[in-house]
Amino acid sequence: VLSWAPEIAQRDFGPVGALMGYDFHLDDDGPKLIEVNTNAGGAFLNALLARAQKACCSEVDRALIGPRDDRFEASVVTMFTDEWRRQRESGSPRRIAIVDDRTEEQYLYPEFVLARQLLLKDGVEAVIGDASELRYDGGRLRLDGDEIDLVYNRLVDFALDGPEHTALRAAYRDGAVVVTPNPHNHALFSSKRNLTLLSDPAALEAFGLPLEMRSRLAGIPRTTLVTPDNSNAAWQSRKDMFFKPLSGHGSKAVYRGDKVTKGVWAEIARGGYVAQAFATPGQRMIEIDGAPAPRKMDVRLYTYDGQVLLAAARLYQGQTTNFRTPGGGFAPVLIV
Repeated sequence: VLSWAPEIAQRDFGPVGALMGYDFHLDDDGPKLIEVNTNAGGAFLNALLARAQKACCSEVDRALIGPRDDRFEASVVTMFTDEWRRQRESGSPRRIAIVDDRTEEQYLYPEFVLARQLLLKDGVEAVIGDASELRYDGGRLRLDGDEIDLVYNRLVDFALDGPEHTALRAAYRDGAVVVTPNPHNHALFSSKRNLTLLSDPAALEAFGLPLEMRSRLAGIPRTTLVTPDNSNAAWQSRKDMFFKPLSGHGSKAVYRGDKVTKGVWAEIARGGYVAQAFATPGQRMIEIDGAPAPRKMDVRLYTYDGQVLLAAARLYQGQTTNFRTPGGGFAPVLIV
């Protein structure tokens, strides 16, 4: 998969990526893994939601998936320490910067505040900063004049290509700061093009993957790269497909095939998209103003180094997940 990754993603500095997100649709045939995210949002908000649910009744505490309360907090602190030591071998980061573009304008800014509070509570100095305000000189990355040891990266510029990310890009390439998740993590785990291999049984067999592993990966809907050469065939089968941009994030420019106009298709047909077999989302009934209402549902597993830290559902209406649906948004996942 690194063969189609950008140059900056080729080097492995050690970190495996903080708070990965695996998104599933659930149907009668079992879970379908539709996407992998290296900067999955919502974990800290959902940990707070789980705490509120636990306060409601003890049955909820027993049914929640993943660590709760102080155990989630301890897992997060350990995660950042592990990421640091994977690159620096020993010690702990003194100052962590939670970084995004225009942080206070981000929809999930409240969880940046929660993450900072969690780290401060454990004695780790933590700050929230705009990536454009980072400065790199003398082999040190700084924010507001203070040296940064580790960056919790929430940017969606996965290759750090933007001119406003020049300082972070240079510091990362020089190994002057630990960045997690980083461009290598995204290329290895989260690039949508990777799904074209993970969902191809013949390719997996050719790679020598054991049958048991290939069976587990069968839950990934078949995904193919759209090119000008195969665009006519893709158009004919579009009604059974979702089209996702290779460089996209957060459901932006994602199209359900049976809703695609010819104008949009002209853009897709030029390339830069994958076509993923449609996986029906689950459905749950909720109550709005005293009346039952259906909502689509997906499930996100927040993980670190292959271990589940937390699970959450997202309820929505429309083609793709969103936070605009009345009665939608995050919801707890319980074992019953």
